Amino acid sequence: MVAEKKTPLPNLMGITRIRATPSRLRLSVVKATSEKESSGDVPEDDPSFNPFGFVTDNPSSRSAIQLPESPAEDGNVGQMLYRTEDKGREFGSTIKAGKLRWFVRETGSKESRRGTVVFLHGAPTQSFGYRTVMSEMSEAGFHCFAPDWIGFGFSDKPQPGYGFNYTEKEYHEAFDKLLDTLEIKSPFFLVVQGFLVGSYGLTWALKNPSKIEKIAILNTPLTVSSPVPGLFKQLRIPLFGEFTCQNAILAERFIEGGSPYVLKNEKADVYRLPYLSSGGPGFALLETAKKINFGDTLGQIANGFSSGSWDKPTLLAWGIADKYLSQSIAEEFEKQNPQNVKLRLIEGAGHLPQEDWPEKVVAALRSFF
Repeated sequence: MVAEKKTPLPNLMGITRIRATPSRLRLSVVKATSEKESSGDVPEDDPSFNPFGFVTDNPSSRSAIQLPESPAEDGNVGQMLYRTEDKGREFGSTIKAGKLRWFVRETGSKESRRGTVVFLHGAPTQSFGYRTVMSEMSEAGFHCFAPDWIGFGFSDKPQPGYGFNYTEKEYHEAFDKLLDTLEIKSPFFLVVQGFLVGSYGLTWALKNPSKIEKIAILNTPLTVSSPVPGLFKQLRIPLFGEFTCQNAILAERFIEGGSPYVLKNEKADVYRLPYLSSGGPGFALLETAKKINFGDTLGQIANGFSSGSWDKPTLLAWGIADKYLSQSIAEEFEKQNPQNVKLRLIEGAGHLPQEDWPEKVVAALRSFF
């Protein structure tokens, strides 16, 4: 497969390129020292004028909340939804498990000779990030599933208090029902990535070790010292959280904030679509962030996967350019159970290795599984 060309972050607000390779660029943020910035007198027509504090200058992100010089050329939110509503549903269908409807991507078949792989995403993203990895893994002989967690992507987003309250226990119970509905036989291979619901994927694994043959963990908080990104802290602030969760571009900004690359417009459209369609995804994210106990959850993960507690083969496929979770977190986690946990670094990938470098993730998973 020919590697997809990545789009590096632009030189905006003091971002400077420091090292280049033929297909990727490394970036470093340096302190702006121009006379205009030091004086605070930056005219609005200056290219660096950035009142909303964008992570990048991605035209897709900017057009979501800023009007162009000729607004009629870009259309309104309704027209944006019309242009994007059919995007991002590759390999997917809606499946009802219990009272909840899940959007689940599937590649391969039950007859696939190498076994079943279940991919779980983190917040505030969706299973769309696994589309390329799933496609290539099925070509290698695996049967692959990737659901959007309840409250995320194209799955149901119930109002809190009406059948689903976004707690760890409820996520685990709903996931069990989904596995039964999909008739996924145990043991299977599990891949987990990301914050909040990603962490719940790991705590589910700790409670169901007999259902897992091997587990691969992409960039996910694994130790009690793992930092909590600012987005999730903001969501837990009364009133400010309610405002923050309705930012239609929060998902793409979060992805770009943890990566050395800019999302292409067509990808950003998909990550934005659920948050543009209704207020439901934002409030689901808000409730999930408010209900999680970060210290307790990370303690469960750190202790549960340590030597003497966990004996399943475990791969850490870690994007070393992650701006939220450093490589040292993965190294510390590996040291707690060196017999069963193996670390494989993915150079050039950020917080979502499956989006930044899917071909390297596929190579790591095929070798491990």
